[in-house]
Amino acid sequence: MKIPAMIVAEVRRLTSTKMSVIALVALMCVPVLYGGLYLWANQDPYGRLDQVPVGLVVDDAGVTDSAGTSTNYGDRVADDLVENGAFDWQRMSASGAADALAHGAVDFTVTIPADFSDALASAAGTSPRQATLELATNDANNYLASTIGTQAIERIRTSVAELVGDQAALRLLTAISDIRGSLVTAVDGAAQLASGTESALDGATRLGEGATQLADGTATLADGAGQVSSGAAQVSSGAQQVAAGAATLDGYADRAGSAAQTVVDDLPAIRTALADEMAAQGLTPDEIAAVLARLDPLAARIESANTTVQQAVGQVDQLAAGAAQVASGAAQVADGAAQVASGAESAASGAAQLRDGTGTLSSGLAQLDDGADELRDGLADGVAQIPESDETLREAQASTISDPVQIESSKVAAAADYGAGLAPFFAALAGWIGIYALFLIVKPISRRAITALHSPVRITLAGWLTPGLLGGVQMLALFGILAVALGFTFANPLATLGIMVLASLTYAAIILALNVWLGSVGQFLGLVLMVLQLVTAGGTFPWQTLPAPLTGLHHALPMGYVVDAMRQLMYGGDIGRIGGDIAVLLAWMLGALALAAIGVTRMTHRRTLRDLAPSLIG
Repeated sequence: MKIPAMIVAEVRRLTSTKMSVIALVALMCVPVLYGGLYLWANQDPYGRLDQVPVGLVVDDAGVTDSAGTSTNYGDRVADDLVENGAFDWQRMSASGAADALAHGAVDFTVTIPADFSDALASAAGTSPRQATLELATNDANNYLASTIGTQAIERIRTSVAELVGDQAALRLLTAISDIRGSLVTAVDGAAQLASGTESALDGATRLGEGATQLADGTATLADGAGQVSSGAAQVSSGAQQVAAGAATLDGYADRAGSAAQTVVDDLPAIRTALADEMAAQGLTPDEIAAVLARLDPLAARIESANTTVQQAVGQVDQLAAGAAQVASGAAQVADGAAQVASGAESAASGAAQLRDGTGTLSSGLAQLDDGADELRDGLADGVAQIPESDETLREAQASTISDPVQIESSKVAAAADYGAGLAPFFAALAGWIGIYALFLIVKPISRRAITALHSPVRITLAGWLTPGLLGGVQMLALFGILAVALGFTFANPLATLGIMVLASLTYAAIILALNVWLGSVGQFLGLVLMVLQLVTAGGTFPWQTLPAPLTGLHHALPMGYVVDAMRQLMYGGDIGRIGGDIAVLLAWMLGALALAAIGVTRMTHRRTLRDLAPSLIG
């Protein structure tokens, strides 16, 4: 009997009655029902979290700042949560939320305590403390709901931190902007100060030059004034001597003038006495008159001389008076020159002090000018380091500071949703379940063929291809459900279907070998092997998280390679890895077929009591 004939015979047996047809159809639908329904139910659970009831308790009393503005962060957070709609948020009282959680009316509760706003506002004060969000869960309701609640409250915490950080950063940036404005004003003032110190330094330099000239001039003046004072003293002494000589001369002149005047005054008396004396001597009046006539010119000359003498005496008197005045003036000049000399010395000393002071002033102003320049430049650098901003820019900066990291993710290969992420694992598992269920009604080998001593290889291939082809039909139906009913996308649809069919054929070979060698016990071991692969295939969590002994089974058993190959083909991953996965599946399939053929060969050559014994399982 040829292989197709043996396959047709087995199919006819499976469809010989209505009940057998119903049983075959039912078992054929097992992988479709298992894989399709499970993936349908879990296609996008995160997209329906808005149906999960959550209790929200807001006890926040709010806070009032120094300006009298009231803020209630608890209400703002609650409004944002309800508006976001990530869950079915239900605002409740504290007692109502506790009762709802205990009786399963909500999956978890979030409580915003009374001091929530006050704690958030404390960050700007001297006693900062963290605000608290309270999460209450009940694993008796749903453990995953508790896990989701933990993740949800962490997102709420992050959101609140961004809100508070944004406002704090905005206040900080506003203050920095105000500081920048003050610094700009300070820069202007520093620039004016620097300009003023430069002008003052220039003036001090000129003042120093003038003070030096003044000091030199006053020193020269002091020397000259000293010399003048000495000369004036000498002049005053000479003038005193002149005045004294003039006074003596004036005395002599006065006596000479008096004597001359006396002579003149005495001339008439002398003329009369002379006339009387000549008369006494017997001279005649004519003779007396002749003598007197000769004497009269002399008297005229004496009178004229007296006039000259009197004029000279007057001049000497004037000279004496002038000499006295000159002596007095010279004395005053000498006193004034002495005072001038003393004042010039004081002025010279003051000018020297002024010169030294202006030097010190210039040095200090130079330091002040350098300091003013450094102050101006430092303030300008400070202004340059603080960027100019407006309200819009500060809001953008505050938003960036409160949430500085933006996640940009890329995927080499991407599953469309949660259900698509599970599809490779459950398709691989459904293929095993489908083959396992088929072997409940499909005979692993044809007893008639064994009895007729047909070729063990043909018997083995016929026993493998019958469930293998039916399993291929199961995989085709499951692929249709995934692609059409559930709308999953496949980067390589035909190759994905090919891997599913290859997996079904591999499973059929393995379970065939177990049945050939161990009978119904082998069928049971097929169930055990399915459970092991359910754990070790790495279909949900990464296989690296498995305990060490199970990691070895992951690398040994075939289902993990089916999952890997489907992921690469379904999501558009590394096609190069498919060759290794297919090689492992083919090794399992060919190895199992070889073992089955050996078992069939053994059965065709000898029969044992085990072959005749009834099955322990059925």
